[in-house]
Amino acid sequence: NEKQVTGILRATCERPRDREKSILKMVEHNNYSADKLAQEFGIDVTDKMVNVQARVLPPPMLKYHESGKDKACAPSVGQWNMIGKKMINGGNVQRWTCLNFSRLHIDGVKRFCGDLVKMCNAIGMVFNPMPVVEILSASANNIEGALKHAHQSAHNLQLLIVILPDVTGHYGKVKKVCETDLGIVSQCLKPDKVERANKQYFENVALKVNVKVGGRNTALQQALTRQIPLVTDLPTIFFGADVTHPAAGDDSSPSIAAVVASMDWPEITKYKAVVSAQLPRQEIIQDLYCTGTDPEKGTPVHSGMMRELLVSFFQKTKHKPSRIIFYRDGVSEGQFAQVLMYEMDAIRKGLCIFAGGLSAPCDICGCPEKASHKALP
Repeated sequence: NEKQVTGILRATCERPRDREKSILKMVEHNNYSADKLAQEFGIDVTDKMVNVQARVLPPPMLKYHESGKDKACAPSVGQWNMIGKKMINGGNVQRWTCLNFSRLHIDGVKRFCGDLVKMCNAIGMVFNPMPVVEILSASANNIEGALKHAHQSAHNLQLLIVILPDVTGHYGKVKKVCETDLGIVSQCLKPDKVERANKQYFENVALKVNVKVGGRNTALQQALTRQIPLVTDLPTIFFGADVTHPAAGDDSSPSIAAVVASMDWPEITKYKAVVSAQLPRQEIIQDLYCTGTDPEKGTPVHSGMMRELLVSFFQKTKHKPSRIIFYRDGVSEGQFAQVLMYEMDAIRKGLCIFAGGLSAPCDICGCPEKASHKALP
């Protein structure tokens, strides 16, 4: 429940100094040096932490729109805010509405939406203050029907704001219907957050909405001035890939492969995702590159996830990638060589979609599974 989640978050979100104290206190309490079992195995645990050399990297400068009071920002301790700043590229929302599945009164929901629209416009978006259809409340027992009705009533809906039911557990269903069945961009909000919304909350929601409708909140100053090594000197595309497998004992559900790729350059701030179902527990991404034959012309047809993402990158940037950086997660050490060989070959073949082909250098960064990593508490 909500209290348990809050308790877990509070326990895990400790400041480094507080976490250090709790670990040292636990080591002192357990007294490993006097533990007979540890002695029998020849394990000796010191009561002091290991000192390692470290350095704090300077944070990158963030660029905002020229019309704002602050045109750039240097984050401090990983934190910054939108005071005096405007989004570098604000999105445009003309057709939107809101569905309320909570106990909140409809008048309060309308006021909230009005304040959210004002915030979006204030920090750089172009947001129509009038919803395309009336803001309505609906029963939590008919979420799918209400979402489909909103989709049919508001043609070409750009954004659907959804206030979730008071009882948790409906987020996944809302997202599944909106994004998979209807193709609607949605922004889900918890009713308790809506009820207590303040300026900071409106800013945070506005930033999420802007990205979802195609805007860009900020960009790295170094990217805009072409000063990031191995990224901004040549057209570069970033990929990230992982495969999610069904739970143990489930032999009927497929594994799901997901690949994301950057869609802008040199900023590297927008990404597109594609997913594909494949045979259970297959770690190699099967649909990374595929070929077929045109039934009418008899010519080979290139397809697959790489092709879709590379074509999208070219359409968005008007550049063919000269460098590929591919992050691959979830591969065990025993599978890495096999996955590398197959997927590297698929990447190379995927580049043949461009006339004359390409020979872009590709760096694959593997993030192996952590099951074999051992550490004492």
